[in-house]
Amino acid sequence: MINKQNLWFLTLFSIILVLSVYYIALPGEKLSSFIAEKETQSDKVNTSISDSDVLASLRVEDDEQVLNDMTDLQKTLLDASVSAEEKNNAYEKLLSINLNKGKEASLESLILKTYNLKSFIKIKDDKISVIVSTKDISYEKANNIIRTIQKQFDEKMYITVKYQ
Repeated sequence: MINKQNLWFLTLFSIILVLSVYYIALPGEKLSSFIAEKETQSDKVNTSISDSDVLASLRVEDDEQVLNDMTDLQKTLLDASVSAEEKNNAYEKLLSINLNKGKEASLESLILKTYNLKSFIKIKDDKISVIVSTKDISYEKANNIIRTIQKQFDEKMYITVKYQ
């Protein structure tokens, strides 16, 4: 059975994990580009969206969804009227969410290191969605990305690669 100390540890660990993945994935040039824009302000409105902005917005949406899911699961764990089986299921889902976030971050860094491409990865069950920040991508490179990701898993995963 889960006691309060373990529950608090799991809660804080999961929050730290999500925040650390977010800050690691946040590009470092954001701050320098913000400072440069402040210095060279003009009256012209910039309506273009950069690739890193698209990936950042996808990460923020995903982080919000994960945080909401984790909050719901933690409420289930803390609810006294919930059965032990439901609490165990919620605990298993919470562990699964944490593992998936870690895998997503490691795969993003692997793609950045191997192919020098910024990416966003979402894992849901046996499906992996990869969004790569590039103008276009060759079929060969997409296939190589799929193979690289599949090597990280023992079981067969359904992997899609899209580009932004």
